[in-house]
Amino acid sequence: MGGLVLALLLAACGGGGGSSSGGTSPTPPTTPGTSQILLTLPERGLTAAKLGLVVIDGDATSEAMAAYYAQARGVPAANIVKVSLPAGATASAAMDVNTFTQLKAAVDAAMPVTVQALLLAWRLPSQVTGSTCSMSITSAMALGYDTRYCGGCTATAASGYYDSESLQPFADLKLRPTMLLGTGTLAAAQALIDRGVQADGSQPGGNGWLIRSSDSSRSIRYTDFRSLPASWSGWLTLNYVDNADGAAPNDVITGKSDVMFYFTGLAVVPSLASNSYRPGAVGDSLTSVGGALGNVGGQTRASDWLDAGLTASYGTVEEPCNYAEKFPRVSVLLDHYWRGDSLIEAYWKSVQSPGQGLFVGEPLARPWRDQPSFAIVNGQYSVSTRGLRPDAQYWLQYRKSNQTDWTLLQIFRPQRGAVQTLSSPLPPSDASQIRLLGPCPSDLSAQCVLAESN
Repeated sequence: MGGLVLALLLAACGGGGGSSSGGTSPTPPTTPGTSQILLTLPERGLTAAKLGLVVIDGDATSEAMAAYYAQARGVPAANIVKVSLPAGATASAAMDVNTFTQLKAAVDAAMPVTVQALLLAWRLPSQVTGSTCSMSITSAMALGYDTRYCGGCTATAASGYYDSESLQPFADLKLRPTMLLGTGTLAAAQALIDRGVQADGSQPGGNGWLIRSSDSSRSIRYTDFRSLPASWSGWLTLNYVDNADGAAPNDVITGKSDVMFYFTGLAVVPSLASNSYRPGAVGDSLTSVGGALGNVGGQTRASDWLDAGLTASYGTVEEPCNYAEKFPRVSVLLDHYWRGDSLIEAYWKSVQSPGQGLFVGEPLARPWRDQPSFAIVNGQYSVSTRGLRPDAQYWLQYRKSNQTDWTLLQIFRPQRGAVQTLSSPLPPSDASQIRLLGPCPSDLSAQCVLAESN
């Protein structure tokens, strides 16, 4: 599904959104096609070449974590930036906004423009505190510190990256989604990184657990949860548990194996470590300060999910109140992760208003790798991909060398779930170019050129 399209977006739009579809004829060719023109379809999903690694200079643990990550993932040396922090900064969860502003400026100046996302190789600091409110350090690095994105129990500004088809967020939207490694020791970081690497291409089937807990104020995401087992049937094994009436043991899962997804709503999520988790597993709880990693006791922290064996988690750093848009929308996360996005892309795209939210984990895990192909089989174009957006519309067009207008060859309308094999007639033998159009990286209502032949 969506993976092909996103990959195409990279190739043809160059990150800038592509061009409009003007000049399209509504009629397909009337003569048999014999053209041999092909398109190259890049894969969907950020790779190490597009990831920046930020390291605390002189901090032995941060430097060792970064070195292990760079080796495991093959991060180019040019993408590794060392920054200086004040003495004692790694002992505190909070960084003041003035120090952060200098930090971000240093990273922005040193990071190559080709870098589309960031990993911060430390555990603390995890939030940026201004005079009135706190942002997570991951959202502040991506969006810049701005009080529109924080402020407690108020609606906060949205991210243009939410549920987008962008393959290059820095090129398309001028933001670099950021993840914090979030582990406290080198050994824990190495185990986390290893899980991310092991996840790549593993094609897991489940299990996923979506729980409406007895805590009604923290379980507002159940309206998104409850339809997912049926809509993903045959592709992912998802279990929805409705415990609104309050039988306490059913608020959590214990002793489960091969858990891939675990989403709930509780201040404290007990028995996390009693389950076994697949590489690439994601889970979080809608609660007040799960992203406050300096908090000892009280509420389950995002880092506790990593310690239990998951590969990524999320939590807010200040009281957000239960605005659903401030927390991951699981239906969106599943869609993008399944279609070939890396974990950092899928997680970030699932949160509409991420300013208060901290993303922790291994960003490049990609269990459902997209490997699109575009070939001529039995006298037709055959397109195989998992990357196209479900229920969106994609146009394959051609034009002749003496024409400026494009002629419609085929319309694709991919469905959810399967790796798609889509067919199209060939254009006439005198066709000189073909191209694919689909939803734009930053505007799903518009069509952009996603790939074009030479």
